[in-house]
Amino acid sequence: MAGIGDALIATPLIRELRENFPDATIDALVKEAGARDFLERNPNVNRVFYKDLLKCGPLEQVRFVWSLRREQYQLSINTHPQSRIHYRIAAWLAGAQVRISHVYECFTWLDRRLVTRTLPQDYTRHSIDNNFDILPLVGAKKQRAAHVMEFYIDPADEQFAGDFLARHQLVGKKILGIHVGSGGTKNLPLKRWPLKNYTELVRKLNQARPDLHVLLFGGPEEVKDHPLVLAQADPGLTLEARTKNLRQTAALMKRCSAFLSVDTALMHIAAAMRVSNQIVIEAPTLNVTNWPYGNPFTLVKNPVVNGRGLDYYRYDGGDIKGTREELIAAMEAVTVEAVFATVTKLL
Repeated sequence: MAGIGDALIATPLIRELRENFPDATIDALVKEAGARDFLERNPNVNRVFYKDLLKCGPLEQVRFVWSLRREQYQLSINTHPQSRIHYRIAAWLAGAQVRISHVYECFTWLDRRLVTRTLPQDYTRHSIDNNFDILPLVGAKKQRAAHVMEFYIDPADEQFAGDFLARHQLVGKKILGIHVGSGGTKNLPLKRWPLKNYTELVRKLNQARPDLHVLLFGGPEEVKDHPLVLAQADPGLTLEARTKNLRQTAALMKRCSAFLSVDTALMHIAAAMRVSNQIVIEAPTLNVTNWPYGNPFTLVKNPVVNGRGLDYYRYDGGDIKGTREELIAAMEAVTVEAVFATVTKLL
């Protein structure tokens, strides 16, 4: 029930649950339409229940989650890193007999009453590996030696991507995908690299690398941002990747020669799509638990954050630590020149 990236991080656990319990009913409850888009295609999931609970009043929220009691679930899992108490309240309302959650720094006596089994989290390992610790609690064990995040796209999505490239004469060309956005909840927008820096980076790449085409990726949150970048870019080398859903976005990202972002849902999708030359700008929220999983990536180091992500952000239900001015200054510390050098070295 957390973000799109967290839903994608849960897919290796879903795979293990299916292989341990091939006849089980495995349903997913999500609050993001993008998570619904790819989990509906996941063959290890029976059904996806979707409700944007942030847009509902408290009574409607309770009614919706309470209605899941009719399914008579034996087990519910709040996958890592769902730290806020709201996720455990939802698990309690849905009425599963066994309710599992990791223990977070924000845990209270009420959190412990809402679940029946807990386990510690480990900041030194990826969230996917934290999730695998759940398996022994349900009488299961890892069936696979290696795992990937599973994002399923269908032939229609592949066709869309092929048609898009052909229409814009990009077949066989070098393409850099860029996501200029960041998370939209709490104060997570402050982890974005400044839009003016992206604008300057694209302008500089257009001038120095006429062999490289730039695709701007994003959702409704970036609708207002892309025109600002495009206004100063070479229209023959830079365009917006307009898609109807996250599956089309993933299919198009799969065709990119490189992908650049901070730690966002699209960063995780790029990893799931095995995009070559993945580049991540270090933000205060980046740490071992949410690195791109199963895909080599190049980190553009932030001289302010400097590997101290846990000093800024932990799974305690709170904001990124620091004032607005401090966090903006931290992201401005990553220069256009540093990102430009990384991109041109890889491509």
